[in-house]
Amino acid sequence: MNGVVPLNKEIGKTSSDYVYVLRKVLKTKKIGHTGTLDPLVNGVLPICVGQATKLVNLLTNSPKEYEGEITLGRSTTTEDREGDTVEQTKLEHPIELDRLNETFQSMTGELKQIPPMFSAVKVNGRKLYEYARAGETVERPVRDIMIYDFHILGDPKFDQTTGLQTLRFHVRCSKGTYVRTLAVEFGERLNLPAFMSQLTRTKSAGYTLDDTFKLSDIESMVESGSTDFIKSIDDVLDYIPAHQLSNEEWDIKVSHGGFLDLPDADIKQDLRVTKDGVTKAIYQWDTQRKTWVPDIMLLKNE
Repeated sequence: MNGVVPLNKEIGKTSSDYVYVLRKVLKTKKIGHTGTLDPLVNGVLPICVGQATKLVNLLTNSPKEYEGEITLGRSTTTEDREGDTVEQTKLEHPIELDRLNETFQSMTGELKQIPPMFSAVKVNGRKLYEYARAGETVERPVRDIMIYDFHILGDPKFDQTTGLQTLRFHVRCSKGTYVRTLAVEFGERLNLPAFMSQLTRTKSAGYTLDDTFKLSDIESMVESGSTDFIKSIDDVLDYIPAHQLSNEEWDIKVSHGGFLDLPDADIKQDLRVTKDGVTKAIYQWDTQRKTWVPDIMLLKNE
């Protein structure tokens, strides 16, 4: 059983919860997820199974897309709706749409971000949320992130009674981006407290919500003997150019992790090498050796 399960993660469970359950459902230990989603976040969570666990880092590094909601006028300890209120300001009137759009636009491109205290980032061997729960603070590492797209969805809403304004958004961002921290930073640029009041991951590793399966769907399919919820490694990697191996290239070189001499291949991108249409490895061009060298070996992929 080798491939990727595009799972529809529900609110309330951790990414690790699903890995634990699927190990039992699929009766295999070789399972890993491709990027943690907080318990309050739902949406696309690709799960790698079997040989595909070797692709976890590759898939985790791909851009992600989200849709969510920012609430202006209140901030929380966790930067989401679960935390206690830190600051609250009653807006006298809603922020104008033009100003909101300008703020979204100002937050695209390369940015630096400090992970929130309530996160799984490790500092000195301890996760940040462990420090936070103990009431301790620690210097956090600054991360370089990329925001490819960040824009408003629909019309903002304003509550006259509470003085809070909420707005829906879409964001496409790089690995390591904390979207709830983006929400807080959005408020800071407007000189307002803010928090992320809802978030759904809509795309990851090339899969959208329409491609996903709920855990209950997977359990039912397994009981009926179906594995249609697993996407093959070849399907997952079909965006990478492929080279069909000759018998000699497979027997003498690739099956032993050897280098390849492929003068016609594009050295500017990775290369997927296949045997009888099945991906067996991903190769990269080595500028020093002037040859193709193995990066990810998938020899047992069938």
